[in-house]
Amino acid sequence: MSDILERILATKREEVAAAKREAPFEAVHARAKAAGPLRGLRAALTRPPGQPVRVLAEIKRASPSAGAIRAGADPAEIAEAYASAGAAAISVLTDKPYFDGDLAFLERVRERVGLPLLRKDFVVDAYQVAEARAAGADAILLIVAALSAAQLGELLAAASAYDLDALVEVHTPREAEVALAAGTTLLGVNHRNLKTFTIDMSLTGAVAPMLPPDVVLVAESGIKVAADLAVLGAVGAHAVLVGEQLMRAPDPAAALRALRGEP
Repeated sequence: MSDILERILATKREEVAAAKREAPFEAVHARAKAAGPLRGLRAALTRPPGQPVRVLAEIKRASPSAGAIRAGADPAEIAEAYASAGAAAISVLTDKPYFDGDLAFLERVRERVGLPLLRKDFVVDAYQVAEARAAGADAILLIVAALSAAQLGELLAAASAYDLDALVEVHTPREAEVALAAGTTLLGVNHRNLKTFTIDMSLTGAVAPMLPPDVVLVAESGIKVAADLAVLGAVGAHAVLVGEQLMRAPDPAAALRALRGEP
């Protein structure tokens, strides 16, 4: 595990402890159970044969490796731009200290667009799963490198209890084995090495043959041009997750259209 990931996880555990003191699990659970209908992320990212690769477009204002990307960007405005340009779903960064996100962004985005929303964060506790559902997420991210196999199983069960989809992220074929053993049906392959931050675009192609037919494959990181989507689609990706490339563009909607190969 990289030093930055260890640092983020330590901060996250402190955050969760503070959140539990402020709002007990029972209260968050009640809000989660009272939340409105879900929009399925897995269904939205599933690519029928012969169809174009889907795009899970990310609202990402900053990151530890890149610093500020689009400081102060209005998440609802960005979401509308993505929706207008053909995004299949939207990933919303909710980590505040490292990514300049906010849990409140989910509700703001949900009010403006009808697409499924992924809560992109470092989920280490079932409390955050209930929190995600209560805040308006349709899915959560689970990172294999951040969890034991037992924790992964527990958090997948918690997601299922709230009818949330879970995008399980891996960085190596070995992590993909762990994810599949846990029953993952929505798998994200992150091309970025957690230790060196280098990008290996061949990783999706290496993991794809391991997957049963019912697993929806999402490629993440390093995706910049329409040709990348074509290559990743050819090796089996249903969808790609793209954030920084779109958020840095002067016009995120135009950048998404170009990425999707539209004029």
